[in-house]
Amino acid sequence: MKLSTKKIAYLSFLTALTIILTRVFSIRIPIAGVEGVRIGFGALPIIFAGVAFGPVAGGIVGALGDLLGYFINPMGAYMPHFTFTSFLTGFIPGFMVFYVLKRCRTLPIIFISVAVGQLISSLILVPYFINTLFGVPFTVLMPPRLISQLINIPLYAYFIKVLLNYDAVKVRKIKAGTSC
Repeated sequence: MKLSTKKIAYLSFLTALTIILTRVFSIRIPIAGVEGVRIGFGALPIIFAGVAFGPVAGGIVGALGDLLGYFINPMGAYMPHFTFTSFLTGFIPGFMVFYVLKRCRTLPIIFISVAVGQLISSLILVPYFINTLFGVPFTVLMPPRLISQLINIPLYAYFIKVLLNYDAVKVRKIKAGTSC
């Protein structure tokens, strides 16, 4: 992965944005004494980084966002399991778009990529780790997680498509010599 100064600036911004959206502007619902569900848009910058800049960039934004977020605003003991799932949150959609679906960024392709990533990270791994580490039963964890992902996946796909289109329009205007 080639890192230019511009790309580092974008990824740094997305990392800061994910920390703010996850740690400050999200609603946490405790289940059995641990955070069972988090409602918010903290995963959006991570997934966007993966789809826009590639799977490694998405993974780095996710992992760094989780690590730095923990040091800035810890919520319990550090668990590397969740850093791994944050890495996968950005890596999987980026991998799907860049390598499996050959850089096609239509809304259905973005939707499928986000859905596969969220299915693996948010609906399989996070509940598994919460169950393994804290003993919270799957029957308690899964219903609110399913509902939140049924809402989040289409919203994430739509917002990512809008952001990618905005960037493409901006690039076309700059090349044409006009600016907003």
